[in-house]
Order: sequence, then C-alpha cells, then structure tokens
Amino acid sequence: MNTAVFCIVLFSALLHAIWNSMASKYKDKNVSIGAIVYGHVPLCIVAIIFLPAPSIESFPYIILSALIHQGYQNFLLTAYQTGKFTTVYPVARGFGPLVATVISIIFLGVYLKVFTLLSILLISIGVIFIGFFSKSVLKNYKVLYTSLATGVFIGIYSVVDGYGARISMSAISYMSWVFIFSALFFPIVLKFRKQKNILKKTLTEGKFVFWIGGFLSYIAYVITVWAFTKAPIPMVSALRESSIIF
Repeated sequence: MNTAVFCIVLFSALLHAIWNSMASKYKDKNVSIGAIVYGHVPLCIVAIIFLPAPSIESFPYIILSALIHQGYQNFLLTAYQTGKFTTVYPVARGFGPLVATVISIIFLGVYLKVFTLLSILLISIGVIFIGFFSKSVLKNYKVLYTSLATGVFIGIYSVVDGYGARISMSAISYMSWVFIFSALFFPIVLKFRKQKNILKKTLTEGKFVFWIGGFLSYIAYVITVWAFTKAPIPMVSALRESSIIF
C-alpha cells in the first residue's frame, strides 16, 4: 500500500468514526441508522447521473452487496440498542478485517506476507479488546453476539465490494448503485423489526444525520472501496478500523 492510499484510508476512517458517533447518540437507533441508509441516496443520484454506469459484470456483486448490507444494518441496529457505542463499535469493526482476511485467504487464494498477516491480527485484536472487556459485554452477552455478527457482515461485504468495484471500472458508480439498492431493500429490515414511518421520521427527527451523516458515510465508504481496488482488501479493511482511535 503506497503512502497516498494509506493517508486517504485514514481520512476515511475519521469520517467513519464521526458518522457512527452521530448515529449512536440518537435515542431511536432505527431513525438514526435509517437516516444514514437513506442519506446516501442524494449523492448516489448525482453520481449515477454524471458518472458512467458500472460494468454489467459487476451487477451481481451490487445486488449481493446490497443484500449483505441488510444483515449488517439489522445487527448494527440491535447492537446499538443493547450496548454502548464504545463497546459495539470496537468489537464489530475489529472483527470485520479478521473475517475479510479469512475469506480472502481460504476461499479466494489471496497471498499475504507473514508480516502483513501479523499486522492485521494485531490491529484487529487490539481494536476488539477495547470494547470486549467493558462491563456491558461481561454482563450482557447479547451485546457481544450482535457486535460480532455485525463484524461478520462487515467482513463479507468488504470482500464482495472489493472484487465488485475492481470489475465495475468505477468504485463511485459501483457503490452508488449498491447504496441505492440497499435503501430500496431496507424497508424489509424495518418491517422485520416492526418499525413504521422510519423514512418520514428520518426527514424530521433525524434530518441532521440524514444530510450530514449520510454525506460522511457515503464519502467514507466510497473512499474505502476505491482503496480496495488499489491494495489488498484485508490490509485496507484493517487500516480503516483505526477509526476507533478517532
């Protein structure tokens, strides 16, 4: 990973920490997370209008990623409703790179040097431990379970998006379509969670997160997916989780 990509991913990590902190502070997490999901749409529309469409070959990845994001959003909602941000965020974000690394090595045949593997392992375990030994985890294992489940989905969609963006010819267009489909599928998650009128509430109660958080989240992950096309996915994924420092 060259220095430019390294620095850009760190900037993405900063943006990611900000929007997660914003979303976690809202009492109704369905509204705040919904505001992020729907808040992606305005920039997605702009990108779809002005940028070339992603390649046809990347559309199966787009649909698959959008579906995987529903699992991520569902468990993230549950985790934030049962545990504190300072517990959920490090456990979920630290576990994601480990999952992405295992998938990349075992199923995709990616070769990583021993030093790189050790670095990913140290970063991930270090981040996880920040949240793992909090009282909320020790007293409520549901927090740990939902946080780890969130991390599993993070790892899976990272790999899918990395490969999808590489064949799409444009990381921005690719992710814009993923976010559009994710917003279209999200009402299914809300129905499963027996939530109503969330879109309306995001535009009233959660409009700050919708406009600011959605913007930051879009930029942060587009940068990350672009970095996936420039460096090994596990490396980028682990570096991105330095967001816990911010």
